[in-house]
Amino acid sequence: MQFGLFSVGDVTTDPTNGRTPTEAERIKAMVAIALKAEEAGLDVFASGEHHNPPFVVSSPTTMLAHIAARTERLILSTATTLITTNDPVKIAEDFAVLQHLADGRVDLMMGRGNTGPVYPWFGKDIRDGIELAVENYNLLHRLWREDVVDWEGRHRTPLQSFTSSPRPLDGVPPFVWHGSIRSPEIAEQAAYYGDGFFANNIFWPKEHFQRLIALYRRRYEHYGHGDADQAIVGLGGHIFMRPNSQDAVREFRPYFDNAPVYGHGPSMEDFMAETPLTVGSPQQVIDRTLTFRDHFGDYQRQLFLVDHAGLPLETVLEQIEILGSEVVPVLRKEFALLKPAHVPDAPTHQSLLAARKVPR
Repeated sequence: MQFGLFSVGDVTTDPTNGRTPTEAERIKAMVAIALKAEEAGLDVFASGEHHNPPFVVSSPTTMLAHIAARTERLILSTATTLITTNDPVKIAEDFAVLQHLADGRVDLMMGRGNTGPVYPWFGKDIRDGIELAVENYNLLHRLWREDVVDWEGRHRTPLQSFTSSPRPLDGVPPFVWHGSIRSPEIAEQAAYYGDGFFANNIFWPKEHFQRLIALYRRRYEHYGHGDADQAIVGLGGHIFMRPNSQDAVREFRPYFDNAPVYGHGPSMEDFMAETPLTVGSPQQVIDRTLTFRDHFGDYQRQLFLVDHAGLPLETVLEQIEILGSEVVPVLRKEFALLKPAHVPDAPTHQSLLAARKVPR
């Protein structure tokens, strides 16, 4: 099981003191968070992609390349890469360069994003969202696997005898997760290619994501990639911890109430009851996270959000320290004991390269 962090990179005013970090401070804070994740023994750091305020992560590969130069073990990923509005050729090139710089410590999560205006900003129509996701990923998949590509589709100019450069490291493309919070078509797409499916289940009740993940597992088996319980699944989660749960609730409440994605809606208690949001003690986070396996089956990647809603960097780094020292070691042990032998681990560059070398 891989454990890590994802950040959406929001610039949010701290509701307890009225201070708003500058964009430079927030960008550098994300780097510090990634470095702390490696120091704390986590496996993955994933950056979102947004092109509008209050977010600063419009170029995640630039961010991740900088982090790659300052880390040795951390897997660098995205949450999300906008497959609908980015040119697949540029995605192929950017992530191949990043893959070489990071010695293979790279994967990415494809998604449509949750900001409607981004489509016209990049010359696209939101009504074509699903079609763009399907067509663009088909091209990206080929660009990484075929040295010379001839291609024609509806949403970009044709390619004739085109070679994406550089080629993927060791001839192994980065592993792809397809992220979705609502679209069965994306679960189907992930299953068709035998890729991973990441259900960022932080917004809606578990029953919705149980249906999406179950669909992905059935179709993964249908396409011959393995049994349904061998499908590659990732999950999200949002946590805030203090030794005493009442202290955690009291400290986090003003941040929740004013959060860009949560605030001014249902109460924090309602969100904790209906979604994976866990505000409490480290033991409560452990207990809650272990229930995810009961709800969704064995899975391979767990990413936590810890830096949202204006939390000061010092507090976020404390959260990562608690996660790495008190929570993840227990979760690693418990999930390992529960995982059947035939269920695979999350793919890495090394495991994908080794699989290519196995005689068939």
